[in-house]
Amino acid sequence: MTSPVGQQRERQDQDQRRTGAVAVRTTGLRKSFDDTEVIRGVDIDIEPGTILGLIGPSGCGKTTTVRLMTGLLEPTEGSATVFDTDACRLSSSDRARIGYLPQTPALFPELSLDENLSFHASMYGMRLRRRDRLDQLLEWVELADHRKKRVVDASGGMQRRLALAAAFVHDPEVVFLDEPTAGIDPILRDKLWTRFREQAADGRTLVVTTQYVGEAGQCDQVGLLSDGELLLLDTPTNLRRAAFDGEVVDVRLDRPLTDEEVADIGSKPFVVGSIERTSPTGLRIVVDDAGRAMQQLREAIDVCDASVVDMDEHLVDYDEAFLRVVQRHRSASTTSEEVAA
Repeated sequence: MTSPVGQQRERQDQDQRRTGAVAVRTTGLRKSFDDTEVIRGVDIDIEPGTILGLIGPSGCGKTTTVRLMTGLLEPTEGSATVFDTDACRLSSSDRARIGYLPQTPALFPELSLDENLSFHASMYGMRLRRRDRLDQLLEWVELADHRKKRVVDASGGMQRRLALAAAFVHDPEVVFLDEPTAGIDPILRDKLWTRFREQAADGRTLVVTTQYVGEAGQCDQVGLLSDGELLLLDTPTNLRRAAFDGEVVDVRLDRPLTDEEVADIGSKPFVVGSIERTSPTGLRIVVDDAGRAMQQLREAIDVCDASVVDMDEHLVDYDEAFLRVVQRHRSASTTSEEVAA
């Protein structure tokens, strides 16, 4: 899917990576509507060739953050830059280097899928090899067999995929995708993420919001938003660790341990969090490094004159991690407000 223009952009992206430049940056980003602050001091740096996934509860500020990054909204405080330029003051040539899929895409209901995509291409002055590009994109989103169908007769999922193709029609360097996989079946979602990864491998930068928390694992970095605050900006692996502030080991024993025995295990230096009883003989233990700590746990349990029946690392899924981090934040916020009152 890489055109000669795209090849030139890839070289530009490689130059950016060598010089340590960032493709998108927000600094102290804040946005208020009337007297309600909806984005609260968001700081993000996104390097070229990176996929940043923005996740969070409904209404947490994902869409507003993307609209601020694209320059469609002016921040109340702070800044958002793309290509080291204020997003609200990008030139027309810089804007042509950006792709954007909004939650509610602009499609013409009486035109066919093919005609809609061709219209978007014409907006960027595409003439040479336009037909080849449109064919590639329609194949990319699996709409080639429906190209003559009018948008009004297409399903919501088809319309979403067409809008996604339109976001890439001009071969942009930076692409903002607001819930691109919403309403799309799991098989096609997986195919689209494979293609997003291919785009990033070619040097493009993607900012993707998603309602499917499990898609965080497809990203290079994950930004977790809640109530307008950026709670976490890290790798998917570290998002999992953040759920318990460490790695987790599940242990099943041949007998229940007393509270004193559990407290003794909890005092070991490799135990970095709470110990939870999961059953009469089951424990969930937060440690610094699961691989190393499992042998140390066996030794500590031997001292208690108990035996390990089963021991495994508990792999936190992204939904569990998301819930725990958000709930912990909201609980801490509530406590702070009560203390302040």
